[in-house]
Amino acid sequence: MQKKIFSFLLLCLLSSCGYEATYSKKNLLNYDFSINEINFTGDREVNVKMKERLNNYIINKKNKNFKVDILSITTKAVSAKNISGDATNFKSTVSIKVDLVMNNKLKNNFIITESFNYNNNSNRFNLKTYEKNIKNNLTETITEKLIFRLSNIK
Repeated sequence: MQKKIFSFLLLCLLSSCGYEATYSKKNLLNYDFSINEINFTGDREVNVKMKERLNNYIINKKNKNFKVDILSITTKAVSAKNISGDATNFKSTVSIKVDLVMNNKLKNNFIITESFNYNNNSNRFNLKTYEKNIKNNLTETITEKLIFRLSNIK
């Protein structure tokens, strides 16, 4: 009997936790900007991932309308080697250079950079998969920072 009561109370408490998806259509209304046009150059994978996230801001027309030009650059560098000269650590970096045009005038330009250090893996397939996940995560972080910067421009 106590187990049923505990389960019922737990269900009641968790059902009203107030969770909302961060990028739901309802929360998009909280941002006071929209994007008229987006131009991408650079790394194709980064651009596709960013475009997926930024397409939600093209639909809504707000007071601040931007034309956004994005140049994306990804690099992978060896950060450490062992005695025989084989790479043991890598550093993956994703950078974007953003030019914002508002009312046919250059409003702002800035660079957002994210990087991540990781160890080498002897299995090349696992290493490539891990590097792809790192690139996607860095792109997600950069996109969130870009959205935050766009929402705070006066």
